[in-house]
Amino acid sequence: MPQSAQSTLPRRDEGLRTGPKAKAAVREKSVIREYGEAVLIAFGLAIFIRTFFVQAYKIPSGSMEPTLLVGDHILVNKLIYGLRMPESIFGLTPFPTSLPWGTYLFKLEDVHRGDVIVFVFPVDRSKDFIKRVIATAGDTVEVKDGRVYLNGAKAENPQAHFEVEQSARSQLSRRDNTGPIVVPKGKLFMMGDNRDRSFDSRFWGFVDRNDVEGRAMVIYWSWDSDSASLVPVRWTRIGHLVK
Repeated sequence: MPQSAQSTLPRRDEGLRTGPKAKAAVREKSVIREYGEAVLIAFGLAIFIRTFFVQAYKIPSGSMEPTLLVGDHILVNKLIYGLRMPESIFGLTPFPTSLPWGTYLFKLEDVHRGDVIVFVFPVDRSKDFIKRVIATAGDTVEVKDGRVYLNGAKAENPQAHFEVEQSARSQLSRRDNTGPIVVPKGKLFMMGDNRDRSFDSRFWGFVDRNDVEGRAMVIYWSWDSDSASLVPVRWTRIGHLVK
């Protein structure tokens, strides 16, 4: 047979490459790839949103009672004060260490007295704390017999909660008597609303403005683990704004 005639004959394996099984395998790989890409994109967006925009937190202690209860789940606005580089991403700093980790790239709004904020705990930077801003840079703050005085006048804070009787307070306790202290530039003085059960700036000092991670916005879920109810959800707290 002439060489030219041989070249026009079909190859035996052509049917295997273009048959129904091959097409099904291609479709299966395509579906797997599409789902994989969708999952990766969703994961990347979730990390981006959590890092720079909104993050969920759970309240583990009673230091902010009655504003925030143990088991409250809150959303924190991380962009309200500006764009802040996180301390790390899941405990890792995958990019060059020359990046400004843990600092603001730019600021949008000042932190105000009365804001409920989440911040990096100065004593242990692996932890996040939530407290209320009592004083900002330049303010003189003093605690006398458990009550706060700001710039010489008694501060009115309707969210403050007290559990200890005035007669039981001590002149030697930093919980009951602190200052007067002038808040330095770039620093904040923080206290919990449950004034007698809060480990705050009275004990460990100021919070750096760069360590503010965001402002608490809303309670989106609340679970009372101490309740005897079959479904211990605090339904009435869901949707409450944090003030």
